[in-house]
Amino acid sequence: MDIAATTPIRAELDRLGLRWLDQISWNAPAAALFQEAVLRGEGVVADGGALVVSTGAHTGRSPNDKFIVRDATTAETVWWDNTAAMTLECFARLKQDFLAHARLRSVFVQDLFGGADPLHRLPVRVITERAWHALFIQHLLIRPGNHDGFTPQLTIINLPSFKADPARHGTRSETVIALDLANGLVLIGGTQYAGEMKKAVFTVLNHLLPERGVMPMHCSANVGADGRSAVFFGLSGTGKTTLSADPARTLIGDDEHGWSARGIFNFEGGCYAKVIRLSPAAEPEIFATTRRWGTVLENVSIDRNSRSLDLDDASITENTRAAYPLAAIPNASRSGQAAIPKTIVMLTADAFGILPPIARLTPQQAMYLFLSGYTAKVAGTERGVAEPQATFSTCFGAPFIPRHPCVYGKLLRDLIARHDVQCFLVNTGWTGGGHGQGQRMPIKVTRRLLNAALDGELATAAMRIDPNFGFAIPLAVSGVDPAILDPRGTWADPTAYDAAARKLVGLFVKNFARFEDHVEADIRAASPMTAMAAE
Repeated sequence: MDIAATTPIRAELDRLGLRWLDQISWNAPAAALFQEAVLRGEGVVADGGALVVSTGAHTGRSPNDKFIVRDATTAETVWWDNTAAMTLECFARLKQDFLAHARLRSVFVQDLFGGADPLHRLPVRVITERAWHALFIQHLLIRPGNHDGFTPQLTIINLPSFKADPARHGTRSETVIALDLANGLVLIGGTQYAGEMKKAVFTVLNHLLPERGVMPMHCSANVGADGRSAVFFGLSGTGKTTLSADPARTLIGDDEHGWSARGIFNFEGGCYAKVIRLSPAAEPEIFATTRRWGTVLENVSIDRNSRSLDLDDASITENTRAAYPLAAIPNASRSGQAAIPKTIVMLTADAFGILPPIARLTPQQAMYLFLSGYTAKVAGTERGVAEPQATFSTCFGAPFIPRHPCVYGKLLRDLIARHDVQCFLVNTGWTGGGHGQGQRMPIKVTRRLLNAALDGELATAAMRIDPNFGFAIPLAVSGVDPAILDPRGTWADPTAYDAAARKLVGLFVKNFARFEDHVEADIRAASPMTAMAAE
């Protein structure tokens, strides 16, 4: 296959400093990238046509290897308590060595947009040395209708074979993800995990959009036939992708969105779904993509003879992933945009079995939970995790939050108040006890409760106030056993529930202490400790 690029792109790469390249693939279509990945031995074709690839030692993101250049642009805007800084001098040496490393290599260039709204989209040029990385990012970002006049505002150079030198580059290890926000340049090296590229775009948008009054969100989103849209905040494993892929609603996107005065818009043109133990019955739309031509499957077990997939095999990692374009979902939005949301859902997988399956939130409670970003790691999913562990990731996406969380929290609070948005907590975790004692919340129950929230059924439902967190919990929802709505009642030993609830409340309060000086009194009053004191 002739992948030699035309003169214009070679001249543009020369100006960037990428000279003496071997071959350049410029905006190749998916079929060409798929073919090249197979020819180069980067992956194997599974039964059904998906491309199965390995990400090597890095089966997930490397948050400790991510840096932002500290300069006049970022010194006062970046939340440095949460972000590792790189000096201008170290970045200059890193860039110099990146460009030298790329010499005589073939690269794959994709010109794409981050953001479906033309008013707020970010033109991104991605330069990779792996064909499958180019295919991945083509799936995940948005392809322009044509490339005439395309001028990148962000350039990502992704060279997995490059190894950083901590002494020379100021890095922690040989892996590096370095963002120069002032000059719109991201350098990724020492890792084959493709998710670093899309999260780099998300981080840049998270820095840019608040200055325009646009709320960037780590959330999925969908819209009903009545035009009422909803957003779903949640960390990995809480059901963000699964619950937004509802056959009865149109999917806007599964991971990253913006909320402007015009409505919500997807940052991406595809989905990046976890597929470990994926159920064809519970998640038919996502399951079907694993048997679809062109889907990129990361670290999924495959029989090399029959080419059949084993989605239940976690021997490589629990974080097996599928990357596919939104067009692979039958009811996905083609515009990637929708009206201002009527409902916000905050998802958590509470492995302690304390939180109710659904609860209505006040705006203050919603901001408290948003800043908390709670879920729980389950025993056995990570090395060294022997029992459930509480996880707090502020704004439901701390690794991608360059500004102080209260910047995003206040934006969200103002949008909720201005548009009278209904807010709910949905627990997709455990009931009847914690992990190892209780059982996972049935997905059919979760979907029924979620539909009751989205359809407005819960707006007038009779509620009781949870004594631990102060949330309003419905007394009854048609089609749901009322017993499951009371988490304490599902435990065999209610006193054990009370002790576990007090412990979880304490974890929330301890985590939120870092935000107390940055929020108003009504947000501090939304603390679960306030609810317990009122009892």
